[in-house]
Amino acid sequence: MEISELYKASRSGPFVLAGPCVIESRDITLKTAAALADVAARLGLPLVFKSSFDKANRTAVTSFRGPGMEEGLAILAEVKRETGLPIVTDIHSPEQAARVAEVADVLQIPAFLCRQTDLLVAAAKTGRIVNIKKGQFLAPWDMKNVVDKVRASGNDQVWLTERGSTYGYNNLVVDMRAIPEMRKFDVPVVFDATHSVQLPGGLGGASGGQREYVPVLAAAAVAAGANGIFLETHPDPDTALCDGPNSLPLDRVESLLRRLKAIWELTDA
Repeated sequence: MEISELYKASRSGPFVLAGPCVIESRDITLKTAAALADVAARLGLPLVFKSSFDKANRTAVTSFRGPGMEEGLAILAEVKRETGLPIVTDIHSPEQAARVAEVADVLQIPAFLCRQTDLLVAAAKTGRIVNIKKGQFLAPWDMKNVVDKVRASGNDQVWLTERGSTYGYNNLVVDMRAIPEMRKFDVPVVFDATHSVQLPGGLGGASGGQREYVPVLAAAAVAAGANGIFLETHPDPDTALCDGPNSLPLDRVESLLRRLKAIWELTDA
């Protein structure tokens, strides 16, 4: 699917971003992508495969970050060839944008970096879709200035992702009003159902999570008007090297997406 077609589809119907938090290995990444491609085909839902080549904001310096940009992009390019799925992955500096855009259809801006002007401009200038995660420290209406930075750089292909707000004490709170508020900017809004149940730093040297609440929040977000859903998933989250406690088991993705699709169809009626 061409990037323009993907963006057009995201404006007219539901879509999904899903995959492991970080690229742990070629084998896990390809197997997960193949399973997700099969689910997407069965349900008729556009799906963008997500995984990070580097997680730059891990809790501890010893935490696994990923294989790095070159090896990670090679694996993501293989996913694209083998499954036909479009790719979304994070960038952390302006210098990464052009290189990552050679593989990725969507460049994702991490929540903590969502106001970094040089990063937003560099992502915009690639012509790729720019998925910006709302900072945990921002009100939803504050994201208008963020969207404007991308549009002023010549790119109207923007997604905004809600992923909860932080009040400290290792917890996040989701205000579903953020979804219709951000849709006022005439952009598709995605709900990050797995990071929203994260407990940042909740395990001391790592983040915890409450994955049992993923289906509840995802359903509420779709009912509130979310255009898309973001899910981190892993074949065995309890052994995942990053964000396992808030990741959805791979074998539960299809049942959740079936439920969400039904809600999408009701809200569109």
